[in-house]
Amino acid sequence: MAIRISLRKRLVIWYSIIVAFSLLLFGIYTYLSFSAVLYSNLDTTLSRVASSLDYIMKESQQNPKDKVKTTEKKSRSQKSDKFALFREEERKRFVGPLRPTVSPRDELYEKQDIVWSAIYEHILLNSKNYYIQIADTNEQIIWRSNNLLPDSLPIYSKLTHLLNFIPDTATKSIKKQDSLSINEQKILPDSAFFNIVIDNKNVRLLVKKSKQALISIGYNLEDIEDNIKNLYSILIIAFPPILLISIIGGLILSKLSLKQINEITRTAEEITAKHLSKRLPVVHTNDEVGHLTRTLNEMIERLEGSFNQIRRFTADASHELRTPLTILRGELEIALHKVQSIEEYQMIILSSLEEVERLSNVVDTLLELSRADAGQVKMVFQESDLSKLILDISEDAEILAEAKGLILHKDIENKVFVQCDTARIHQAVLNVIDNAIKYTPKGGSITIKLKKHREYSEIIISDTGIGIPEEHIPFIFDRFYRIDKARSKNIQGSGLGLAIVKWIIDSHNGSIEIQNKSQGTILTIKLPNKRTKELQS
Repeated sequence: MAIRISLRKRLVIWYSIIVAFSLLLFGIYTYLSFSAVLYSNLDTTLSRVASSLDYIMKESQQNPKDKVKTTEKKSRSQKSDKFALFREEERKRFVGPLRPTVSPRDELYEKQDIVWSAIYEHILLNSKNYYIQIADTNEQIIWRSNNLLPDSLPIYSKLTHLLNFIPDTATKSIKKQDSLSINEQKILPDSAFFNIVIDNKNVRLLVKKSKQALISIGYNLEDIEDNIKNLYSILIIAFPPILLISIIGGLILSKLSLKQINEITRTAEEITAKHLSKRLPVVHTNDEVGHLTRTLNEMIERLEGSFNQIRRFTADASHELRTPLTILRGELEIALHKVQSIEEYQMIILSSLEEVERLSNVVDTLLELSRADAGQVKMVFQESDLSKLILDISEDAEILAEAKGLILHKDIENKVFVQCDTARIHQAVLNVIDNAIKYTPKGGSITIKLKKHREYSEIIISDTGIGIPEEHIPFIFDRFYRIDKARSKNIQGSGLGLAIVKWIIDSHNGSIEIQNKSQGTILTIKLPNKRTKELQS
């Protein structure tokens, strides 16, 4: 059995997964970026220190000092030493190259004095983390920092076993020919970084080879590793509470967001076929919930109209079918309960036949409308001469009008062509004219006009009849709609004629309008001259 999870819980679950995944990616990115920045900055610092030392060594060799008095050497050294003011204060705390107490003529003093100022600035504040060693081109160590006195950094030529730690971009390849095959051997570049261990401490080592000396500078990675571990701990500790806060926030947000949905659901459950007048609570916002509420209210309004129309249609159809059935039943009962003459039986049968035909017409019309609603009636569109069609209809209608004592006027424009179903348009226009004849008293007149416009053609049928009250015009095309019984007391009809007309005109993508005038009614039918899209009945 499938487990049903509410929308709110699903939203919270997805929200939590997204937040957790985002936090994880952020943590990984922060951790890796922080580590890369620290190591990159360290490598840059080591490179600058090595470059400074190399520059000093180079300047020293390019400008060799002649044998001069010791006092002159001291004076020059002090003038070029930018850190003379700080040296005495830092001498006791500084672990590094200190000036020896031997004679200034000592060669070691000369070599130490060369590098003193260059390295002092870089390692003054963090001297214990630096390991510095300088060797000559013969790999003889000529100077090293005090924290390296017991040991030495690896000699340049003995770092071959550490080549695996050198990035590919920091190595070169050469080919060495032997008796068996050509082997590829890596050699050290002029400057390379290594990771080594000194006194059980991880050290980042830079080895720089120049024409003057072999410079090795190492830095204890303990501080960097501690910083990285601290960042890792912070991320691990911060992850659960941030995720928990996000989940709680997601619950609150989902509750607030779905509050309106819950109200809509409760109201919708109360709306039934008997209570379609109720509406969903209106949300005065332009978000999705507000749009949904307005759309549902519009749908309920349409449903209410459809239900009311169905109720009205059922009542009208029952009334329309009950009247001929009642008449038919009464006439048959008279024929059964009383002996009639042959002529009287014939009259009863003829009257019954008329009612049967009336019932048949109503049923046929209803069947046609139901088929039209189901899309089972297809229109046959073709280029038709509307002028000739209206002229033929008016000639037929003229006979009916004269029989009732009415005058028929015609104003038909020639050569009006439209794409239409000729038989259906004939049926619609004739129905309208037939209605006009029925509701126009003797001595009145009916006018038929046909006008062509750029986009559409217009059929106008006006009469001098009894007119239609304004409040009834919106419902005049409803099925079985009758204005009042007194109005149609002596007029035969099923109340479906104008409904058929409306369906036919709509199927042609046209329009039909009814207007009252001072005396009578004007009905206007507009048909497009060309079909812009496929139309279905």
